[in-house]
Amino acid sequence: MIYLVVSDLHLGKGKFLKNGQLNILEDFFEDDRFEEFLEYYSTDSNYLEPVHLVLGGDILNLIQIDIEGVFSYIIDDELTCRQIDAIAAGHPVFFRALEKFMQAPNKRVTYIIGNHDSGIAFEGAQEKLRSLTGRDMQFADELDENGVHIEHGHRFEAINTVSAKNFFVNGPQGKKILNLPWGSLFCIGVLPLLKKERPHIDKVRPMSAYITWCLLHDTAFFFRLLVKVIRYIIQTSFDTYVRQNRNFKTSMAILKQITIYPKYEKKAKAILRQKRHLHTVIMGHTHLQEWRRFPEGRYYFNTGTWNPIPSMDAGLHESAKNLTYCLVEVHEKSGTLRRGALNVWQGKWRPFREEVHTN
Repeated sequence: MIYLVVSDLHLGKGKFLKNGQLNILEDFFEDDRFEEFLEYYSTDSNYLEPVHLVLGGDILNLIQIDIEGVFSYIIDDELTCRQIDAIAAGHPVFFRALEKFMQAPNKRVTYIIGNHDSGIAFEGAQEKLRSLTGRDMQFADELDENGVHIEHGHRFEAINTVSAKNFFVNGPQGKKILNLPWGSLFCIGVLPLLKKERPHIDKVRPMSAYITWCLLHDTAFFFRLLVKVIRYIIQTSFDTYVRQNRNFKTSMAILKQITIYPKYEKKAKAILRQKRHLHTVIMGHTHLQEWRRFPEGRYYFNTGTWNPIPSMDAGLHESAKNLTYCLVEVHEKSGTLRRGALNVWQGKWRPFREEVHTN
């Protein structure tokens, strides 16, 4: 059994809007490469091979999809389905690739829900995705099988998650809506305004260097950013459907997250310690491709992202983009690890290169 894991693709409405205007909120431009990627693992020598594609969260950038120009934090099943339709219209090749992949023998797809696509938890949204791909796609918060544990990773940050029992709340007219964490509310209410001025603001790594650079070299924007954030913190203190997740602790947490880039190997180590049957933990969320080897032949992988990442590193001077994914092969009966690798997809002629592997 081969597990393929990709995450953090952040599909929006497409490169261009209906009026022909460039969509500054679009992050994903690799539809054709994604189609080649799935074709490679579902044809020729891989045609009969059992392959489980795991979409590791934040595949659809639902919280940055407006409906008729309005970004809403009152998100119910109906609105989520309209957002999915808007994304599918902008990325027909992507959805066609998923459909073709699942038509091949012994192929499965599981969609892990992240913080940017939490609306996928609605049953109607799941049926919408199944109708677009034509097959029985599965959905989960995490996957735990054959010694492999896969989750998005956002649950380790207070500003990006809410407890499972409070995932939904009663909204206007008693309809079920998402109980959005503070980080998601920030992405809906503030980030689109900031991206109009600086489209790269949510992609730069390391973020702490960018904030410092803005203070020194883009001072006017830095103070506009500061005013917008403070104003939003004050406004959300009084909103009926927001204030339950807004308090001093989460307000300070978001400021901390801006300046400290998260590292998740300690969380992976804790999962391996708690679940002795596991040999591999795979996460996304950080947009950093990384891996760690722990004692007893156990591993942590992070899949990275297919989105461009502008860098403030003086040695780079340009955006970095690698079409990264994790491949794990296990013995289907015993669940033992045969090999694990972090790969970069290159295209159909030289399909991939291995960045790291377990052998």
